[in-house]
Amino acid sequence: MNIIPGVPTAPAIAAEPLTPVGIDEFLERVRRGLDRVTPRQAYEIDRSGGLLVDIRYAALRERDGLIPGALVVERNELEWRLDPHGSHRAPQAVSHDLEIVIVCNEGYASSLAAHSLRQLGLRHATDLVGGFQAWKADGLPVAE
Repeated sequence: MNIIPGVPTAPAIAAEPLTPVGIDEFLERVRRGLDRVTPRQAYEIDRSGGLLVDIRYAALRERDGLIPGALVVERNELEWRLDPHGSHRAPQAVSHDLEIVIVCNEGYASSLAAHSLRQLGLRHATDLVGGFQAWKADGLPVAE
């Protein structure tokens, strides 16, 4: 049943006991549900109409550069900016079917961010293994 008519709900999340879990175990669980991509795969997704989203904070972007064409969104605004039905959505957030690759600095925070987007129904959200540092190490385009 949809809570809001015409708006699909995210897949049901199985209720788990509220047992403490460390971040490493939680991250491992989250990643089991993602089809994470390599820098080269992310580059191809971008070239074929997908969306790269850089969630690194400003100091890292200023220090290391940007991926040309990537949408820069602060992590605390991510869900609001990428929700296709949201009043604060980015113009690129046109559909729940959009291929989205989240990029953080090293590929940790991006996994959690992609998981959050999947909970919103963005079923093709994933993240970049190794983050921006892996992108740069692979010699892919960077705007300084």
